[in-house]
Amino acid sequence: MTFFSTLQTHIFVRAVCFSLMMLLSLSSSIAQTKACPTAQQVKTEDLHGQWSVEFTNPPRGLPSKATLQLQRHAEYSESLAGTLQRNLSGAPGGRVPGHSSRAQVAGDLEGGMLLLDESSNGVNLTASWDGKLVDGSCGQTIQGVWKDLSSDSPPDAAEVPFTMRQTSGW
Repeated sequence: MTFFSTLQTHIFVRAVCFSLMMLLSLSSSIAQTKACPTAQQVKTEDLHGQWSVEFTNPPRGLPSKATLQLQRHAEYSESLAGTLQRNLSGAPGGRVPGHSSRAQVAGDLEGGMLLLDESSNGVNLTASWDGKLVDGSCGQTIQGVWKDLSSDSPPDAAEVPFTMRQTSGW
């Protein structure tokens, strides 16, 4: 084999290797893009796990931060259930009747919308959550409004904006 034919073979092999590396990189990039679902593609089980919640201007006695744990509902497999935990002792304005530091939640995900009911005593409805999955967040950010529905809430209770961010999945 002459020097030039060896050089040509070497250049050809390097070009093939480079092309394969570029193809693998491209296919990996495409796979990562497909792995991030749109808000409409997120499934209920994608929301299972722990969420940090931030409220904008919460009412007197309720903190601006909480932790929400979501899982599959025990009776309705396509629904969600979970626990909301918040530190009421640190909230400005003192304790608010009708709400506890630990509340139960249950609800559904429908077409990119998260609808949850909250109960501080496990019997009565004390709040509602209406949220929307944020496009481009891969189902890990939800924004919406929380509404106080406790028997102690004023009839014109304001809707409180919230943002939920998933901190860990199941």
